[in-house]
Amino acid sequence: MRAFIALELPEAFADEVAGLARGLEAACAGRFVSGENHHLTLAFLGEVGEAEARSAMAALDAACAGAGPVRLRATGLGTFGRSRDATLWLGIEKDPRLMDLAARVRSELSARGLAYDEKDFLPHVTLARRARVPRGALGDLAFPLPDEATRVTLFRSILEPDGARYKPLYTVELG
Repeated sequence: MRAFIALELPEAFADEVAGLARGLEAACAGRFVSGENHHLTLAFLGEVGEAEARSAMAALDAACAGAGPVRLRATGLGTFGRSRDATLWLGIEKDPRLMDLAARVRSELSARGLAYDEKDFLPHVTLARRARVPRGALGDLAFPLPDEATRVTLFRSILEPDGARYKPLYTVELG
């Protein structure tokens, strides 16, 4: 199964991210991520078996032990890839608690011999794939107000013709 570990967005923040995405759809073409799929990935595991998923759950428990809520503050928009075929994302401030949590999750995965995508951690919420972002102003956009995330989840990613569907497998509450 394809899996990843992510911070779930608190409800109000998630609603505001979805509103921002709707506003961007008017200015940008692309395949926008549905609101229920918005999250902040801490570690992408890729294909794992049942035993590795159980190890990832243990890593999640260890990484989150004693950790409190994580502050989320939007910092603006960014892209990965080419401007005519990009991944469009909402940047999240590199709050020390967030950066520490991501480092702890990755360290606990490594300690258990679990592979993950080792690209540098850049906190963001993916808004659209295959986006074509026009040059110039995108209009009047309302960015989410700061909030705190309290749930870290191991998700299964199920690829379907119309996009991915995410199924929570295991969740740890922070704080």
